[in-house]
Order: sequence, then C-alpha cells, then structure tokens
Amino acid sequence: MKRGVTSSMAPGAIGPYSHAVLCGEFLFVSGQIPVNAETGRMPDSIAEQAGVVLGNIEFILNEAGFSRADVVKTTIFLADLADFEAVNAVYADFFAGCVFPARSTVQVTRLPRDARIEIEAVACKGS
Repeated sequence: MKRGVTSSMAPGAIGPYSHAVLCGEFLFVSGQIPVNAETGRMPDSIAEQAGVVLGNIEFILNEAGFSRADVVKTTIFLADLADFEAVNAVYADFFAGCVFPARSTVQVTRLPRDARIEIEAVACKGS
C-alpha cells in the first residue's frame, strides 16, 4: 500500500506529484528545488541553494516519520558541475554523523524555475 506525503513546511509541488510517497518501509522523496516555503524565493549562492533543498527534504522526511539518517540514496541534479565542490561541503555537513547515502550527481541543461540544484532522495526505515 502506498500513501502520499505532504509537508506544510516545504514549498508546494509545482506539478502533479506528491512531495513524497511512502511505500512499505521506503519513502521516495520527489526532487526538491531551493524554494523557501515562507518567501517563495530562491537564494543566489549554490551553497545556500543546497542548504534550502536539504532543509526541504528534511521537512518532508520528518512529516513521514523519517530522519536524514534513514536516507539510503540521493540523486543530485546540477545546472553546472562547477558547483560540485560547494554542494559537497553542504551535503557533507547535512549528513555528518550518518552513513552517507549512495549518490549520483549529474549535470542537466535546465531545472524548474532556473534553480541551480535539485535533489531527490530515497529513505528506508530501520536502515
């Protein structure tokens, strides 16, 4: 059985999708872009954008009863791979103290709202 998960703390979906879908012990978090839910704005720097994205993912994880420690896989989409090092620093801080998730990072031509980063995640209870 699957169920959609929505967090009022994360920005609303900009398309026909759920923030996340809970299926058994797994939570599949849709790609999040760096929109601040309170202001509707995106910060300028890639480090700040990465922090907002990871914060939004954490809001969604928490809504479903998960934590960052439960994340087993992420995919990072970057508009420019030159941002890789800056994103790694924020990502490492976010997952400090956890087993780092498996991860893929790819450069893409364009992201929604011209964001510089988008991250999706998969979490598993008891991981």
